[in-house]
Amino acid sequence: MKRLTGVNLAMDCLNSLALSLRNALLVAALLPLLAWSAETEEQRYADHPAAQALIEEMVRTEGFDRAELEALFAGAARKDSILEAIARPAEKTKAWHEYRKIFVTEARTQQGVEFSRRYADSLQRAERQYGVPAELIAAIIGVETRYGRHKGSYRVIDALSTLAFDYPPRSPFFSGELRAYLLMTREQGLPAAELKGSYAGAMGFGQFIPSSYRAYAVDFDGDGVVDIIDNPIDAIGSVANYFKRHRWRSGLPVTAAATVSADPRRDWMNDGLKPRRSLAVLATGGIYPTVEMAPDTLATVMAFEGEAGEELWLGWHNFYVITRYNHSAMYAMAVYQLSEAIRERL
Repeated sequence: MKRLTGVNLAMDCLNSLALSLRNALLVAALLPLLAWSAETEEQRYADHPAAQALIEEMVRTEGFDRAELEALFAGAARKDSILEAIARPAEKTKAWHEYRKIFVTEARTQQGVEFSRRYADSLQRAERQYGVPAELIAAIIGVETRYGRHKGSYRVIDALSTLAFDYPPRSPFFSGELRAYLLMTREQGLPAAELKGSYAGAMGFGQFIPSSYRAYAVDFDGDGVVDIIDNPIDAIGSVANYFKRHRWRSGLPVTAAATVSADPRRDWMNDGLKPRRSLAVLATGGIYPTVEMAPDTLATVMAFEGEAGEELWLGWHNFYVITRYNHSAMYAMAVYQLSEAIRERL
């Protein structure tokens, strides 16, 4: 009996050894695949032809140091998560009632009230100087970053490089933003390898892309530095300046609900963000405002999918200006409704 037990024990040991050896061989076989997967996720751009072409261009036309740019792009990494995120923006994947619940909430409204009270002097000064309502400035910052709480976790150099070099549908646009980023960081003395932002390379409280940073950001607190990344006062002035430069019309309304006849012109709904038809023309198609406006006022007609059914809205010129920040009617409506919720609490 003891001899049989010894044999069994020996066999158990051999089986365990064989299993361990098989597992070791399996791991060894998988290691190259795992390494390849990691390399694919963290592909660097040092030798990418488009990156090399951009380096050559920036050295030749803008006087950049070649070695510094080569080091920057040697550390820039492709991020597949960025490519996945840009393929499914909320504005294109959610109905209005779902989208609204993300941004027009009790928490975001209360945070907007707190932000507005904390920076009341700067917001009111921006409203006087640029003509943009203080609550709208706060709402933009609230929708974009929860008043600076979530300014983005991607390195901007990774985001812009990934989209410029590995996202063909919008490669020209993001290549331009990458150039603007290199110029912006040099102009502002900012570390190009360290700044963080959204998956699309937008930065700071108001999520300005690099070209907007260069064009519209202002030193609103007068300290000699244009900082919308960490300075909420500069961010407030910069958002207001953005709207002013996009022809915000002070004192005019933004949007109003619409009513329709039994058989309205549905082909006039959701056919563009820019107001193109006068209220007099819209009336011939069975579409009417719920407020008094001059018959020659231009509007765009929006049909949203609400919780209780279709919601119809008219957007005026200032609604269109909000869409210059983000080219989405749902975005502009969320900003406007959040601004109204903040205003009512102040």
